[in-house]
This record gives sequence, C-alpha cells and structure tokens, in this order.
Amino acid sequence: MSNKSFSNISIAVIRRLPKYHRYLKELLDKEVSRISSRELSKLIGFTASQIRQDLNCFGGFGQQGYGYNVDELYNEIGRILGLNKNYNVIIIGAGNLGQAIANYTNFERLGFEVLALFDINPKLIGVKIRDIPVLDMDELDEFTSEHNIDIAIICAPKDFAQEVTDKLNRKNVKGIWNFAPTDLNVAEGIIVENVNLSESLLTLSYLLNEKELLSG
Repeated sequence: MSNKSFSNISIAVIRRLPKYHRYLKELLDKEVSRISSRELSKLIGFTASQIRQDLNCFGGFGQQGYGYNVDELYNEIGRILGLNKNYNVIIIGAGNLGQAIANYTNFERLGFEVLALFDINPKLIGVKIRDIPVLDMDELDEFTSEHNIDIAIICAPKDFAQEVTDKLNRKNVKGIWNFAPTDLNVAEGIIVENVNLSESLLTLSYLLNEKELLSG
C-alpha cells in the first residue's frame, strides 16, 4: 500500500493527514490500541463521516464494529506522508526564525535532518545551533553540490528570497519550505510550500474582529 500513488487526492484531504498522524501518536502514547471514527471525531474535531471519507481515499482502513487499529493506521498514514524516508535539509537564514527551526528536535524524529544553516551575517557564520553549523552563503553552491539536499527552508528576507531560490533552482533540491513573505519562481519539478506568518495572523485578526461584531 505504501508504494501506491495518490496524486488524485485533494489538497484539503492531504492537509488533514498530519493532524490525524499527530492525534494517533498521542493515542499510542496512551496505549490505546483501537478507536472508532466517532471517538476519533471527538478528539480531532472533524465529523466521523469526514474522517471515514478522508481515510477511504487511501484504501480500506478499519472494520465495521471494530474501528481502526491505531498502530496500523498511524504507520500507514506515516508512509503516505513519506515519513518512512529520511530527508536532508538546509536552512537559508540563521536569524531568530531559522534558529528556532533548527532547534526544533521533533523534525529529526520525523526524519528531517538539518545539515547546515546559511547566512550573510559575519557574526553568525561559524556559530553552531545545536551542533548544526552556520555557513557563509558563498558556500551554498558547493555545499548543495556535495550533499543530496531534499528540502531547503527559506527564512531569508523578502528581497533576498528569490535570489536564493535562483541558486537552488540550479541544484537538485526537491522542495522548498518558504517562510519569506513573497511568491517564489521555481524551476520545474521543485515543490513549494508557503508559510506566510503575516497572512495567518491577519486571518486570526479577521476572526477575532468578526466574533466581536457578532457579539456586539
């Protein structure tokens, strides 16, 4: 099942998978061996029908009258998410955000290994963040040529992000996790996941404002 392609699955379903994976891990930690879609619904907040529909997109999970085997479902979703593989990662930008990401040890547990950070600030070059070196941006081309880099995390300023991306376009980087507040032009075949912190915060602001208007 883990080798099957699911390219026709909607991105909305895919974005729900990490949440399933996280909650199933919590259930395993509590030594819960099986769970129904109804019980999972109470934990996650999705309807039981939505959960069944989402999981049915990837094959037959669960049995009527029994529910889901938590360990089996956790491992299968992990394989669907590609967590049975290891990924080499670099971070562009060793400021506060880049350092925070480098310090997040949960990435390693999931198979994402940060090999190096890159920056132009001479005060940061040579520093180690949790034993991960901060290298000069001038070393990026050589480093990416010598290492098989799967993912580049861009924490660089907006005006610098595309210049960095142009460098990565010439390499074999497969994916970019972009925290810069700009849309990137990438080479064909490179997958980009944008994380716009300002947009997320403004969405929260809208919801707070809407709640205030409704309660007023």
